[in-house]
Amino acid sequence: MRAFPVLHLASIAGSLLLACAPTLRAQPQAAPAAPPVAPVAPVAPVAPADSALQSEMLRLLDALPAQSSMHALHVPSGRTVAVRADQLMSTMSVIKIPIMVQAYRDVEAGRLRLDERHTIREEDLRGGSGLLQRFAVGLAPTMRDLIDQMIITSDNTATDMILARVGKDRVNASLQALGFRDTRVIHTIGDFFRLLQAAYDPQRASWSDLQVFRARPPADMSVATMTETRYRFTADAAMWLGSTTAREMNAMLRGIMTASYANREHSDAMLRHLRGQFYNSRLPATLRYASGVTVSHKTGDFPPISGSDVGIIDYPGGPIVISVFTNSNRGDFAVLEATIGKIAARLVEVWK
Repeated sequence: MRAFPVLHLASIAGSLLLACAPTLRAQPQAAPAAPPVAPVAPVAPVAPADSALQSEMLRLLDALPAQSSMHALHVPSGRTVAVRADQLMSTMSVIKIPIMVQAYRDVEAGRLRLDERHTIREEDLRGGSGLLQRFAVGLAPTMRDLIDQMIITSDNTATDMILARVGKDRVNASLQALGFRDTRVIHTIGDFFRLLQAAYDPQRASWSDLQVFRARPPADMSVATMTETRYRFTADAAMWLGSTTAREMNAMLRGIMTASYANREHSDAMLRHLRGQFYNSRLPATLRYASGVTVSHKTGDFPPISGSDVGIIDYPGGPIVISVFTNSNRGDFAVLEATIGKIAARLVEVWK
């Protein structure tokens, strides 16, 4: 979710994104009805880590004035790079990947249909990233449309409509059942933005979703104060949209590739959503111009504080599964994005 302090929340564009207390981890819940699948453990290296390349990645990440982590797997060889890969990180919009997985598992379980339509009401509108907020209310996209917008434009309105249909607790129960210890949806988009508004002004804590959508920053709050408020807000793990680790998110991407969570047809549909991603300033920054390279990915960010990207890089000699997270950035956001692009390009160069 890109959210810029000087703009109306309803018109902000971009994509949503520290170690957290164990109490934030969701407790086991009853597993949802879904096709039986074998639990998928986090990605484990099947060959020695590439120590020279890992040192290079460490230098690139440590040059950023930010908390950072990454995990990369070269699927054909099993070579890996892991930099703080088990550190708990704020996901921002990367958490939309497990929401997508749950939706497709529910399709297979007969709980929902991809062609069912959902009418967008005014109270469904969410600020931040996405296009649905800009259309007249009354639009009735299909569930397939909502999933697609949630991924390719990181649409926040679509995300909360899907969460309302599949259930946040059920997403977390599935994650628990599949062996993900640290990956959780913590808040809906509406609740995240409400908490942010309450950080600006505690009286806004009781605002409705529509009031939050229409909100403007307090008139008497300086830009400097607002910026520091946002840094403190995103540093508090209780305020995060979601949590994960680079290793666990790589495991999830690998599971989508191998159809571990849904059948081949629906797994391929998930990959197509990821391949359609609109925001290409990180992992595909330079790779998108290379012949024979495609990047299926999902961004997550809260500029300039957080910027992450996770995905699958297909190329001759690949693929690579990669997750790069940054939180609490105090530097130039453009440099942060370029660094993630450099990491991806370097891995493709070395892992042939």
